[in-house]
Amino acid sequence: MPLFNIKNKQLIPIKEKKIDLEKDIQEITGDNLETVFDLKFIAHEFALNGLRIDTLAFDEENKSFVIIEYKKDRSFSIIDQGYAYLALMLNNKADFILEYNEKMNDNLKRDDVDWSQSRVLFISHSFTPHQRNAINFQDLPMELWEIKKYDNNIILYNQLKASEKSDSIKTITKDKTIVSVNKEVKNYTVDALFKDDWNISREWYEKLKTRILELDNRIDEVPTKHYVGYKIGKNVILALNIRKSNIELQLYRVKPTDIKDPEKRVEYMDSSMRYWNKHVSRFYIKNDDDMDYAMFLIKQIYNNYSK
Repeated sequence: MPLFNIKNKQLIPIKEKKIDLEKDIQEITGDNLETVFDLKFIAHEFALNGLRIDTLAFDEENKSFVIIEYKKDRSFSIIDQGYAYLALMLNNKADFILEYNEKMNDNLKRDDVDWSQSRVLFISHSFTPHQRNAINFQDLPMELWEIKKYDNNIILYNQLKASEKSDSIKTITKDKTIVSVNKEVKNYTVDALFKDDWNISREWYEKLKTRILELDNRIDEVPTKHYVGYKIGKNVILALNIRKSNIELQLYRVKPTDIKDPEKRVEYMDSSMRYWNKHVSRFYIKNDDDMDYAMFLIKQIYNNYSK
């Protein structure tokens, strides 16, 4: 992905620079985990049972651990290594919680963690076609991120996304480690949030989804265990909590007094700071007439974020 500076209406290429060491990638990323990925740093070089995790992090949004591996050598297997690390964590939950509590001076408990949303991030300056194809499985709890360094100390993180989600990895392997991990770690889909007879909320969701994604091509839809999130970059800006007869629209990083709400229907979620470490307000969509008001609120959140 070439980058350019604009000078006198002319595009001047920004030259890419070589990242020499795996350690360089680790230091740059580890020092800026919250800025780049909105993750809380726990530890570098966390060793357990003969395996060493480059960086261990925690996703406060989803209450889950994230394992980060940095690669300069391009010969490794995404699937083999990713599942080995996830199996290590799931088989040693107490050790991961202990590491968190000791480093963060906290009192996290096993039930506080959503182990089903665990994931592995691989970060490298480049990946092979075989590695890129590996993420095409629809239930793979792993992400590939390329890191590039340019002149003027410009750093680019670019997530490589699947070109087409194909079969479940369960259909092509009976490997005991993969089968065991996939029983607990899930890759959630929008369809999993709906029951067969939730026709009304499904119709509202489809209409809202279209209108939200039309606001900006940078917006990504990210299904989780409990809701459908909409992100720009690393930040979820709003979420839809689906129910049978209504949709709870969650507006992130705002209190009701922060936005225009002439009908006074936006409520503050009292537990939001404790649970998500951010202010969250909500609005309930209960009929067709609420759709336009929901978009009126959503556009405010989007405009505030885009400034």
